[in-house]
Amino acid sequence: MGSSAGVRFGTDGVRGVANVELTPEFVLVLGRAAARVLGPGPFLIGRDPRRSGTLLEASLAAGLCAEGCDVELLGVLPTPAVAWLSAADRHPAAMISASHNPAADNGVKLFASGGLKLSDDVEKRLEAEIELLMGDGVRAEPPSGGGVGVISEGGPAAAERYRHAAIDALEGRRLDGLSVVLDCANGASSYVAGGTFAELGASVVVLHAEPDGLNINRDCGSTSPADLADMVVDVGADVGFAFDGDADRVLAVDATGRLIDGDQLIGTLAIDLAGRGRLRDGAVVVTVMSNLGFRRGMAAAGIDVVETAVGDRYVLEALDRDRLSLGGEQSGHVIFRDLATTGDGMLSALMVADVMVRSSRSLAELADASMHRLPQVLQSIRLASRPPDLMDRLGAEIAVVEAELGDSGRVLVRPSGTEPVVRVMVEADDHAVAEHMAARLVAAVKRFAH
Repeated sequence: MGSSAGVRFGTDGVRGVANVELTPEFVLVLGRAAARVLGPGPFLIGRDPRRSGTLLEASLAAGLCAEGCDVELLGVLPTPAVAWLSAADRHPAAMISASHNPAADNGVKLFASGGLKLSDDVEKRLEAEIELLMGDGVRAEPPSGGGVGVISEGGPAAAERYRHAAIDALEGRRLDGLSVVLDCANGASSYVAGGTFAELGASVVVLHAEPDGLNINRDCGSTSPADLADMVVDVGADVGFAFDGDADRVLAVDATGRLIDGDQLIGTLAIDLAGRGRLRDGAVVVTVMSNLGFRRGMAAAGIDVVETAVGDRYVLEALDRDRLSLGGEQSGHVIFRDLATTGDGMLSALMVADVMVRSSRSLAELADASMHRLPQVLQSIRLASRPPDLMDRLGAEIAVVEAELGDSGRVLVRPSGTEPVVRVMVEADDHAVAEHMAARLVAAVKRFAH
């Protein structure tokens, strides 16, 4: 794609170092292309609180307006809020965020009208339009006068609509008596999460909710939940939730400070929904990275597991294809398809808290009842180059390891789609066995790569 160096479409739009790789010039072109492919608008734009957010917001809005699209600026909002507003109002939208990445990075994630991530075909059309525009493919008679778009502000009202939609998802139930600690990662949830939980009656302590543009994800949030675990224990809270920078994912800690990951949260939610007759077709969607213990736990609960490639985009595709209601990733993306079009950290946290209150059980009890996590060893092997037949060469070695593990473990070897890296994952009932098998496969990758 003819764009700024290092910038390309991935499963979450475009990302790079702001003003270096992700330049305002490129984002203006992206805005023009988005208007042509996703328009006519109006177009919604949200952002997380990174310092570069307003710079890129201005560029994106300018590009959209130059093609005749009106723009509504939503201000700082979680990604799922932008997607929800896109779905509710049937408008295309963009989120300016680099999610869990450091503050210097930024990105633009686009949603088609209806709040859905873009299909491969639409991304190809966008790339073709960007190529055209970067080759001076400006219209012979661009809009002028009354034809150019205008920019309006819609932030506070938009945030309130999203908050109340999340509250409505509890169907009138409250969280009275529950003590909660929230780590907002100095990110997009900083202005909405604490007040939402408090409005539902929870006793709330909020951490890392003072964004200054540069402290997003810094030693906090779902990528660094140590502060959250310490605070939960220190104040004697029932549960803690850690969001990432754009709040589309969440991890939790129980009352002892133990980390509860996405697999355990999804398992807890799936069992609860199934028990209430709300898990459509008795199935849940997860990626190939979900722990074998999750699969065993779901089998014991009579719940089918649908598996996809890594990425919440693929989880959503499977949910829509099979008309299912719940899916997600080990990393903490959880999608309630009847309520949202993307992972939603705050909504997921509210739903887990609701299960705790309704069941009068601790998160530790609920998580342990949903699954027993198997030891998991992950290794990434960076290669000078990756032979095109590497996976074929590895086939026999992988088969031998799988046969030795049998039903007591699982193997996943997959090449990166964007770099010369091969990732090896082994799960086994015994951690030493998992480490030994992973070491064998890593050695095989290095041997066959030469």
